[in-house]
Amino acid sequence: MPGQTKDHLHGTLDALILKTLSWGPRHGYAITRWLRDTSANAIQVEEGSLYPALYRMEREGWIEAEWGVSELGRKARLYRLTAQGRRQLRAEVAHFADFVAAVSPILLPA
Repeated sequence: MPGQTKDHLHGTLDALILKTLSWGPRHGYAITRWLRDTSANAIQVEEGSLYPALYRMEREGWIEAEWGVSELGRKARLYRLTAQGRRQLRAEVAHFADFVAAVSPILLPA
């Protein structure tokens, strides 16, 4: 199952990160912690996946980053959703809903 979870996560990572940031600015570790805690440990994003996605989303203009202080008083890079990122989140959620609607009749019993 871990491989399958990783495959599903790869396709939805942008949406998950954008949704996390829709609740307010967070640093990288806080993003992974929120996803892990909210999913009852089902979604665990590794640094090797998270940071390349964050850098790419920053280049796309979906998020902005600035240096700030974490809840532990440490210097941290805080990521914030932009207006363009909110539009992208809506598009990602719509795409995911379409995918679920398409595969549900196949995977779920009638």
